[in-house]
Amino acid sequence: MQRRTFLAGSLSAGLGFHILGAQRERRYRTALIGSGWWGMNILTCGAIESGQCQVVALCDVDENQLNAAMKKVQELTSDQPRRYKDYRELLAREKPEIVIVATPDHWHALPTIAALEAGAHVYVEKPIGHTIMEGRAMVNAARAAKRVVQVGFHRRVSPHNVSGMQFLRSGKLGKIGMVRAFVHSAGGPGKPTPDSDPPPGLDWDFWCGPAPKRPFNKAIHPRGFRQFLDYANGTLGDWGVHWMDQILWITEEKYPRKVYSAGGRFIRRDSTDAPDTQTAVFEFESFIVNWEHRTYAGNEAEKTNIGCYFYGTEGTFHMGWLDGWTFYPAKKGQPVLHEEPKLGKPDDQNIRELWADFLDAIRTGRRPVADIEYGHLSTNMSLLGMISYRLGRALVWDGEKEVIVGDPEANRLLRRPYREPWQYPKA
Repeated sequence: MQRRTFLAGSLSAGLGFHILGAQRERRYRTALIGSGWWGMNILTCGAIESGQCQVVALCDVDENQLNAAMKKVQELTSDQPRRYKDYRELLAREKPEIVIVATPDHWHALPTIAALEAGAHVYVEKPIGHTIMEGRAMVNAARAAKRVVQVGFHRRVSPHNVSGMQFLRSGKLGKIGMVRAFVHSAGGPGKPTPDSDPPPGLDWDFWCGPAPKRPFNKAIHPRGFRQFLDYANGTLGDWGVHWMDQILWITEEKYPRKVYSAGGRFIRRDSTDAPDTQTAVFEFESFIVNWEHRTYAGNEAEKTNIGCYFYGTEGTFHMGWLDGWTFYPAKKGQPVLHEEPKLGKPDDQNIRELWADFLDAIRTGRRPVADIEYGHLSTNMSLLGMISYRLGRALVWDGEKEVIVGDPEANRLLRRPYREPWQYPKA
């Protein structure tokens, strides 16, 4: 990212911050679809704090989340947004200029495409979809509508990630032959959570939407859905997509040519069904990427439990999160280089900077730093890993045609049937 673009996205603290160099000529009519914890982070730290957005609508199938979101907006602003359960009604009545899509993963595609077709610019959370062809449909919809779509890859604007990218692209690490990306979290076997009736105010049928409908379970909602494969793609589809994006961004690659993943549920005994242990290998032309995660044994046995190690002829470079980046030179006597992170509150992220880039892209008509095409390519890496995991074999990926070579069974997993009456988006 150009230095001037990054500086234009740097924000001062507090509700009174402004976008550097920007003129506050108008306030964008803004709606939030998915008003839970992370959606409200985007709305408050991004839209509201920018001073350039009027919150006109909130949408959620859970009235409990919706009412809490309404209360927070009223605490922070004089806006009086209308509340909706159905995003289609919201789009038809409110005609927002900006829509935030912060639903569970299986609900990212349809509201994003509908918002674009209604003329809105969209900020959508990562991963952009549950299956690969959803992502292609989202990219095509963005281009057809000529609207800006920013994906929630806030590490693309985190100061230490930007400087780390510049360091690696400068060639100071030498030729990179391997990257190791990983997330190891603390945990144990856990225990099953019994199914139950949905809580009052939650439309569980609508929450499941195009995905399979199963009995409600408190382990799924709120905030537990990422470890249930009907609604997300486990840790690789959650944390992994952040690091897949960093790797593609830094190396300027678009896609791997071969993918293999293995794993299983070796420790967990709870109600989730995503793998608690997983590795994946992504083969590029001149280097390989190794992914690994476990949802146990996250402790101080290793220097860090999260990030990417880039291995080059001149040393080893660790791109981290809470610990910034560190370069370990290969030659003895050379100093170790380190940069501390500069992260925002709450939750140690850089939503403010990413939202500033989003608004600047809308204003100027350029592509944003985390454009939907980048989101699609990064999400694809994680989803290809999950397809390989499900099938137990390697995949050869034709990234230009977006097909798995010579494997009809695997290609069928690039999409999935939607539950009626929802229809899978056309690419």
